[in-house]
Amino acid sequence: MNRLLLVEDDAAIVRSLSEFLRGEGFFVRTAAGQREAEALLGPGAFDLLLVDLSLTDGSGFGVCAAAKRYGLPVIFVTASGDEGSVVTGLDMGADDYVAKPFRPRELVSRIRSVLRRCGSQSVVNLGSLRVDTDKAAVTKNGAEIPLSALEYRILLVFLSNRGRVLTRARLLEEIWDVAGDYVNGNTLTVYIKRLREKLEDDPQQPALIKTVRGIGYRMDE
Repeated sequence: MNRLLLVEDDAAIVRSLSEFLRGEGFFVRTAAGQREAEALLGPGAFDLLLVDLSLTDGSGFGVCAAAKRYGLPVIFVTASGDEGSVVTGLDMGADDYVAKPFRPRELVSRIRSVLRRCGSQSVVNLGSLRVDTDKAAVTKNGAEIPLSALEYRILLVFLSNRGRVLTRARLLEEIWDVAGDYVNGNTLTVYIKRLREKLEDDPQQPALIKTVRGIGYRMDE
């Protein structure tokens, strides 16, 4: 699973974009300013940074310079779309530049494109289970497991929220636009059951997707 650092001081953007990116299978940490971002950086800490230019603490250019000391790819995501800012960012080594407002799925496409160019791999191993988000491939003990689009999307939501309890309402919010048809609570229950049958060694005693009674589900770290 690719690890992203989102450096943005607009709380509304942080909340909505983080949730969207996690739903797409990314691990996301956030920082509101340059000092906080630089404190999180280190060798292998992240696979890519999404950085706003205008920060209340420092600037996106400073974050980019710090990231490049570790060889990390950077995409600027900002409303500062003037030519001078674009050229300065690219000259500093930024790998792409996305102007606000942007379409979330286009941003994800750009992120994956940069990660491919940088040779990053999106692979999560959970015991005998292996999920390659670049190839949208799931295998168990080396054998491929066929998942529907909705089953795969649910799995990605769990992977990006490991260790957290996900309410049924939250899961429904994440997947409603993927199924093509209306997804209700009963349908969600059916899909969780199917996922367990395909992924778990013992679906009756699930070790991956656990039920938290009265609340929802949790995938442990």
